Amino acid sequence: MGGKNDQQSTREEAIISAKVFVGNLSFDTTQSELETLFSEVGEVAGVFLPADRNTGRPRGFAFVEFTEGAAAAQAIEKFDGYEFKGRNIRVNEAAERRRSPAFADTGSFGMPRGPGGYKPKGSRRNIRARKRSL
Repeated sequence: MGGKNDQQSTREEAIISAKVFVGNLSFDTTQSELETLFSEVGEVAGVFLPADRNTGRPRGFAFVEFTEGAAAAQAIEKFDGYEFKGRNIRVNEAAERRRSPAFADTGSFGMPRGPGGYKPKGSRRNIRARKRSL
């Protein structure tokens, strides 16, 4: 049937991410409040509201994932600059977090880790000399 057009539409859907970043949130915002708000534009698959390690309170941003990319695009259009709990929230497409391959298998001082993931042994003098040279 369509063939080429079907392939093009699936590529466009893949380009539009179904996850959005929500910033400038009030610290007392809950996951259920965000889910209720964003369900106005489409079905919400999940809400991730990271908490501070030390205090346990939310960090002021969240990630909302939709079941469809079109709903994410609508959320960006509708809620970017929207006033929520006395703050103008920022909503944009979430970028995938990428780790640098240069630091993936390195230990202290940029030295490669041994087999099994442990740090290579060396004298303290040798380690101090490497620290000074950095």
